[in-house]
This record gives sequence, C-alpha cells and structure tokens, in this order.
Amino acid sequence: MTTIKLGQIAHARSGDKGDGSNVGLIAYTKAGYGVIREAVTAERVKRHFNQICFGEVERFEVPNLLALNFLLHDSLGGGGSESVKTDAQGKTHGQAMLFMEIPIPAGVALADLMP
Repeated sequence: MTTIKLGQIAHARSGDKGDGSNVGLIAYTKAGYGVIREAVTAERVKRHFNQICFGEVERFEVPNLLALNFLLHDSLGGGGSESVKTDAQGKTHGQAMLFMEIPIPAGVALADLMP
C-alpha cells in the first residue's frame, strides 16, 4: 500500500468561529473523494491535530462538492482575542491538514486522484 500527502489529491480552506476552527477538505476528483472519505476520519484528524485540538472533532460529508468539512472544537486557545497563539484564527489549519499522510488502496491509480 502506498501513502501520499492529502495535498496531492485535495485542497483545503479553513477559518474560525470562537474557539473552534473549521477545515474544508475538497478532493480534485471523484476517485479522490472516495479515498479521502474512507481515509480521513474525525479520529484521524483529531490525532493529526493532537497538539492543538483539545475538544471533539466533527466530520460532515458534502458529496456534491467532493468535500469533507471538519469542526475542530477547542483548537484556538480561547479564540483570536484571548489566545497568545500565532494563528488564533485558524487560517492555517487547512494547510496543516494537507500534510496528513493517507494510504492509497491497492488497485487505485494515483493518476485518477489528481487533476
């Protein structure tokens, strides 16, 4: 089984609301959506952000956009006006997610996952 970084098959957008960040992960292709839908669970995202996310991670599927949306609760150190973190607004959390490595199932061609 091969592993790749999410950034090879998807892009991301992120933002914040209070003390939580919101990360949208959008696959480039339908095949890529199938792979991220299976591989990128709320639990896996929680582990990936274990240094900053101290609350629950919720996952929402948006298949018509080939996307997953994650809410990372208690991930901003109190939010923009309370935190001493460099990125208390969560703008870089999407970029950070793209560094996550995921497995590519046997029989799935990498070329089918990329634009």
